[in-house]
Amino acid sequence: MYLDKTNPKKFSRSNVIKKLTDFAASTGIVRIGRQLWSESLTVLNYHRIDDPHRKDFDSFQPNVSAHPVEFDRQMEYLSRWFNVVSLRDVVDWLNGGKTLPPYAALITFDDGYLDNYKNAYPILKKYKFPAVIYLTTGHIDTNAAFYWDLAAYCFLNTKADHVSFPDGRELSWKNPAERSQIAKNWIYAMKVLPESEKREWVSRLPEQLKVSIPHDFFRNLMVNWDQVREMYNNGIEFGGHTVNHPILTRVPLEQARTEIKESKAKIEKELGQPIFSFAYPNGMQADLNADIQNIVAGVGYKAAFTLQNGPTTLKEVKLNPYTIRRVFISHAHTLSQYATITSMVNRLRP
Repeated sequence: MYLDKTNPKKFSRSNVIKKLTDFAASTGIVRIGRQLWSESLTVLNYHRIDDPHRKDFDSFQPNVSAHPVEFDRQMEYLSRWFNVVSLRDVVDWLNGGKTLPPYAALITFDDGYLDNYKNAYPILKKYKFPAVIYLTTGHIDTNAAFYWDLAAYCFLNTKADHVSFPDGRELSWKNPAERSQIAKNWIYAMKVLPESEKREWVSRLPEQLKVSIPHDFFRNLMVNWDQVREMYNNGIEFGGHTVNHPILTRVPLEQARTEIKESKAKIEKELGQPIFSFAYPNGMQADLNADIQNIVAGVGYKAAFTLQNGPTTLKEVKLNPYTIRRVFISHAHTLSQYATITSMVNRLRP
């Protein structure tokens, strides 16, 4: 879910798209017919709010959704063109309560990174916006690493010049740009492996690249429970995102049930309050099915969110509140692109 600028065709196409979206946003074309979609829910999906280009940034850059300055500009855009609602507003509406306002928008974050607290939270308070953070509970107040961050750290800090892939290939690099692209390819190769095989490959990577990872490095990337409680007491809601972030259709069904149920129980124990929504790891069509949705509903969640391209009409949300679409935000997006992807035009993207 990041732009591949090493592929000339993709880079050329992205430049064309940028020019078209800039033109559409600056002229207002992107909002033509907007009133036809007033009864919709635009759910923004963020991960990290940070500067991915700072010198000491040594985790997975594509996971950064926006620089704090850009995030502020995006929130200002939402304040002008949308009515930002809370998760509780959505759940109350699903339960037959007050109707959602026209052009409703919900702000969500996945995983539970510390920069959500340090960088996003103050900006959300500035605009008096509610939001939901989906926590991967096995990574909160622990040193457990997301495989993409562990891999990124190893590639950024290695003195090696080659790496092995699960398909038997061994790729080498001659400069940081080549290493960066190979790192992205390696991380993608992990994403498509069965969960147990992925964990085995990731566990061997520091040794393969001869990298030593500092103590508590990954713990310090994430929020802690005290920060979670502080935000919860000030209008930020929380939801489940499993314990260990497996793609749920790639593990046995009972393991998926445990991941979904235990993450909910942990968050509710730490908050002393029930939580109402879930976000599927990875969240594409192949990553959830009827069995997984039934488990999510069965443990007591009232809504669940995918990463299939949103927005979602309110009729669709009512029809199945366990497959609500979201709009994936990348730090590569300009404000003009942001304006375009938060419109119904985004539903036309593959």
